[in-house]
Amino acid sequence: MTTSEIIVTGTSRVATSAIIPSAIVSGAAPYGAPGNTERYAGKAVAAIHSVADTPVSTFSIDVDTGSYANVRRFLKEGQPVPAEAVRTEELINYFRYDYPRPADAAQPFSVTTDVVRTPWNPDTRLLRIGLRGYDVTAATRPPVNLVFLVDVSGSMDSPDKLPLVKAALSGLADRLTSRDRVSIVVYAGAAGIVLDPTSNPNYVKAALSCLSAGGSTAGGEGLELAYATARAGFVKDGANRILLATDGDFNVGVASNDAIEAMVRRNRDDGITLTTLGFGTGNYNEAMMERIADVGNGNYAYIDSAMEAEKVLGQEMAATLVTIAREVKVQVEFNPAFVAQYRLIGYENRALRDEDFMNDAVDAGDMGAGHQVTALYEVVPVGAKGWTEQRRYAGNGAAAMPASGAEPGGEMAYVRLRYKLPAGGASRELDRPVSAASLRTAVVPAGDTAFAVAVTAYGQRLRGDPLLERYSFADIRRLAGDAPDYWRQEFGQLTRLANRDVHRSAGSDRATDAD
Repeated sequence: MTTSEIIVTGTSRVATSAIIPSAIVSGAAPYGAPGNTERYAGKAVAAIHSVADTPVSTFSIDVDTGSYANVRRFLKEGQPVPAEAVRTEELINYFRYDYPRPADAAQPFSVTTDVVRTPWNPDTRLLRIGLRGYDVTAATRPPVNLVFLVDVSGSMDSPDKLPLVKAALSGLADRLTSRDRVSIVVYAGAAGIVLDPTSNPNYVKAALSCLSAGGSTAGGEGLELAYATARAGFVKDGANRILLATDGDFNVGVASNDAIEAMVRRNRDDGITLTTLGFGTGNYNEAMMERIADVGNGNYAYIDSAMEAEKVLGQEMAATLVTIAREVKVQVEFNPAFVAQYRLIGYENRALRDEDFMNDAVDAGDMGAGHQVTALYEVVPVGAKGWTEQRRYAGNGAAAMPASGAEPGGEMAYVRLRYKLPAGGASRELDRPVSAASLRTAVVPAGDTAFAVAVTAYGQRLRGDPLLERYSFADIRRLAGDAPDYWRQEFGQLTRLANRDVHRSAGSDRATDAD
């Protein structure tokens, strides 16, 4: 059965088209202040691992990007960024990199690995693993059955919420074809269908324009009706997906996280998955939005501007709508002859046990058409200064690195990927050895790799990563370099705003982080 998806759209803030617009005042109390009920479920920075003790690292991929846009919203509003709102992998995966495009949908993604010197620690190296999904065109994309599930409760009555939702979904409607179908379900104190399935974008836009906000939030009832609507219009050999537009504030009906997750999981297993798009501030429940998207095998994005809506639902529409690989897991085994310690940067809430890699009953992330996934490991080569002191007893220490690097196989690590095609069937695997020589020949990051490393450092700096030491936002900006791409230029400006936030927190009114 072809995967169907439910897309949840949440609350966000509107930005202007300038790279760094003036902060938009929503009237909401700042995060952490009385009256602000925003909820995040951030995890602590992952611990380091000794290869002698834990040679294998396993995780599920993550194609979400919501954390990046939400962090941007905090910075543009002049608010401190809460560490629990930052997921470094979502910051990295917000951008596209120069990974080779797969030539055949039968092998739905390419795999790239490279090793570079770590800018913030001369004793370590960075192993980058990059995936790029097979893309589709408008002509090759399968038909879609979409259900727009829109929260029209009173909490959505704000310029950065329901009006932005309507504009974003109207833009998506204009990109659909005559083979596609769209239904609209709304919920406030109760849920109802406001548009039966149609392929006419004018009908979709007319129905959206009539929506207004008011009442409580029967989110559970809305989800149930959306799933029923998706089932009624199910498209065989197509993509079936629900787009839920909300701030995640489910306060009437099926309100417990466990009950909502169970509903999403049941429908996911029947081929209907869930993607969430967040909107607004003040009461934004990101913990709910990100979690149910993960359970629903969809992706989570945060829409803080019309430009972000165009990026997610326009430029990246195929990735948002079409699944090309399911249950994608990554496992890396490090060779103790060459690597003494390592840490996976980010992906804390995607970590899996070693035995989960081969267990197809364990849920993992899905990839959309054209999606990219990047993961970075920071590793300590054998013989280099590590993050912890040498063991007292010789038997607990690592072996010395062979002088020639001629260890049988000559590998520092072995990368394995496991996935299923959208139609199901047995899991497939790809593997890629990483040469031990790359530890010795690693150079400073440059070009595309440098930008990926810069975004990684930006995320970890915002999270308060102690292993980043004194690597500053100015260092990060210089590493990122200049680029003609709008989004990468904006990233450089965000590092300046983040630096000002650091100096305000230190009691200074003047930023000193000069280029």
